[in-house]
Amino acid sequence: MHYRVLGRTSLEVSRLCFGALTIGSLQANLPVAEGAGVIRKALEAGVNFIDTAELYETYDYIRQAIRGFERDVVITSKCYAYTYQDMRTSVEKALKELARDYIDIFMLHEQESILTIRGHWEAIEYLLEAKKKGTVRAIGISTHHVEGVLGAASVPEIDVIHPLINMSGIGIRGGSVEDMLKAIRVAARAGKGLYAMKALGGGNLLERTEEAFDFILSIPEIASVAVGMKTLEEVEYNTSLFSGQPIPEKLKSALRRQPRRLHLDDWCQGCGKCILKCRSGALSLSEGRAVVDRQLCTLCGYCAPACPNFCIKVV
Repeated sequence: MHYRVLGRTSLEVSRLCFGALTIGSLQANLPVAEGAGVIRKALEAGVNFIDTAELYETYDYIRQAIRGFERDVVITSKCYAYTYQDMRTSVEKALKELARDYIDIFMLHEQESILTIRGHWEAIEYLLEAKKKGTVRAIGISTHHVEGVLGAASVPEIDVIHPLINMSGIGIRGGSVEDMLKAIRVAARAGKGLYAMKALGGGNLLERTEEAFDFILSIPEIASVAVGMKTLEEVEYNTSLFSGQPIPEKLKSALRRQPRRLHLDDWCQGCGKCILKCRSGALSLSEGRAVVDRQLCTLCGYCAPACPNFCIKVV
């Protein structure tokens, strides 16, 4: 496994980051022991970086996976808090449920621009205090927006940026692939550590996996790539690929599958709550029901908890 330092932080992370969204309740909803086993397999293969969020409900998986593991593991979490007290609650929850004295990176989740970052400044003030105390080592944001990257690049207090970038531009908001690459370069020049999300476009680029990963790994400013994994075979494939090792044809064949999709059950009542939650603009109402634009959907699953009738799932 190859490693890089995240910007001006002292955090050295594996080029492959374990994206914990996939194993949790928003997607595969694996039993905790099974999901923890998938994470542990990645750690044993050299991955030392895990990306999660309060929303994903995967702290239990991670705690069990890292229990007794002898090497350091860098963990990122995120939340939507915008007040001092709410951020304090979220950080304390992460520390307790991960059974750790500190969390390496804590982020504002899904920021859109400098305006939303400034609107969450109370939360950042708490993170700055936590950083002084050593309970948080670095402060960051995640974003699907070009303006989110540029906004964070201009804020000295932000150490790490987690942008959406893939070769087809699926899910990028406020610009093109080239616009996002330019913003990433601006952020890197400002000393920010960057690690990517949605390299496979939320599963839409599964049939072009190696090409999609080659594109991301060719971006010099990107230190690591968060990739969702839910099976031991996926871990073996991805750790081999990111380590430059040949991938057996048998393993490739085992992982060939149809791209995932967002499924909307036909008992949808058209309340529109999922539409308000979707940051990719992929959901809309048609004839009284929610419909999805599959070209825009990144399969994050964030819309599912907003549905009062449990109509939405990633399949």
